[in-house]
Amino acid sequence: MAVLLLLFFLLACSVYGDSFIGVNIGTDITNMPSATETVALLKAQSIQHVRLYDADRAMLLALANTGIRVTVSVPNNLLLGIGQSNATAANWVAHNVVAHVPATNITAIAVGSEVLTALPNVAPVLVNALKFIQSALVAANLDQQIKVSTPHSSSIILNSFPPSQAFFNKTWDPVMVPLLKFLQSTGSYLMLNVYPYYNYMQSEGKIQLEYALFRPLPPNKEAVDANTMLHYTNVFDAVIDAAYFAMSYLNFTNIPVVVTESGWPSKGDSSESDATIDNANTYNSNLIRHVLNNSGTPKHPRIPVSTYIYELYNEDLRPGPVSEKNWGLFYANGAPVYTLHLTGAGTVFANDTTNQTFCVAKSNADSKLLQAALDWACGPGKVDCSPLRQGQECYEPNNVVAHATYAFNAYYQQMAKSPGTCDFKGVAFVTTTNPSYGSCVFPGSGGKNGTSINGTSLAPSNTSTASGSLSQHYYNGGSLISSVILGALLLSAVL
Repeated sequence: MAVLLLLFFLLACSVYGDSFIGVNIGTDITNMPSATETVALLKAQSIQHVRLYDADRAMLLALANTGIRVTVSVPNNLLLGIGQSNATAANWVAHNVVAHVPATNITAIAVGSEVLTALPNVAPVLVNALKFIQSALVAANLDQQIKVSTPHSSSIILNSFPPSQAFFNKTWDPVMVPLLKFLQSTGSYLMLNVYPYYNYMQSEGKIQLEYALFRPLPPNKEAVDANTMLHYTNVFDAVIDAAYFAMSYLNFTNIPVVVTESGWPSKGDSSESDATIDNANTYNSNLIRHVLNNSGTPKHPRIPVSTYIYELYNEDLRPGPVSEKNWGLFYANGAPVYTLHLTGAGTVFANDTTNQTFCVAKSNADSKLLQAALDWACGPGKVDCSPLRQGQECYEPNNVVAHATYAFNAYYQQMAKSPGTCDFKGVAFVTTTNPSYGSCVFPGSGGKNGTSINGTSLAPSNTSTASGSLSQHYYNGGSLISSVILGALLLSAVL
């Protein structure tokens, strides 16, 4: 057994290499960015691994020649047909995989999603679907570079703590046993969706928030598996080890785990008070660090646990509670929902606070709040808003979001990016994406609208003749608004 485990360690390290972080790309969005826009965002953020929930042709073409590793998916609604027909599976592979490689770097196929819990009536054909897909890959000589698996909800694991006592819901043994045999024989991995947010929410206070968020715990607060004496400092590791123990219960000890979904919502309804930007930032930042340090889990400390964050964009069309719409790292316009705290975590995700930062307006913020904050910035905030005058370089586009973005950023740079100077009553956020466009160069990015030294703009002085040009009245869309009056009201409220 010891030799077998050692071979498992060596095999996993050599075949799977270091851990990686990827992202899921959902499309339930009112104004879904185009495939080229999405790929441009991926490249700007140094994201090298993505999972698609289908095999969208436009996305696969846009991903061509980028080197980005892609997991494509067989949607649940196609599983019955593919699981019942080898020819249907071969046709799907021909159109959605063979047609795109090698230009598009497809490395895995996720067959369905959480089938056992979401579509139990399809479960009997699930393994056949995987086998038929695999056969088509073998025929195309792609089986060595493309792995086939199926993502599971972690809820199929019962008695998940202590991990050593975990086992799969026995109802699914007729599916899980042949599935695990297939994964073992093809050198594939168990795909698992791990959501400490839901573990925490459903624990009725038994799980601490810090334990779910990867926050440091004193030794006396760590969870200890009394059977193995392994210490667990976070929910994520405990769930993955529960999967390892559940597989070993069925006599499978050499199948690695890849986490196909994990994340934390940044907003929730009244019953989801812990779905906040701060908690989402904390979880995902800590998750990225944890995965990229290749520490593995307490049971398998040398086995990498690559993970796909759920998800790239907020999906405003998803049904359910508010949190369902707010798992994204970015808004649909490419602006970050929050700035990840990734100091020392490598180059993954360029919206790290270690890079050059700007302050921009939230595109979905209330227009009246934006206008009020804009007037304060151009008035009492003493920002030089002359580039926003009609006919000047930053006048177009003539809307409150664009103008507020310029003014907010100018104030943020003027205040040397001090904490709290990019909030404006919640209608602004920090980003590393330079908002400059055309001849409109934003302060902090260099150029004629601001001199940049080490990334910090030297804003116009308070006595500058230009800076006072819009301080009394800000002109927008043909209306004059007294920023002196609004400024007096907002001086203590906006910042």
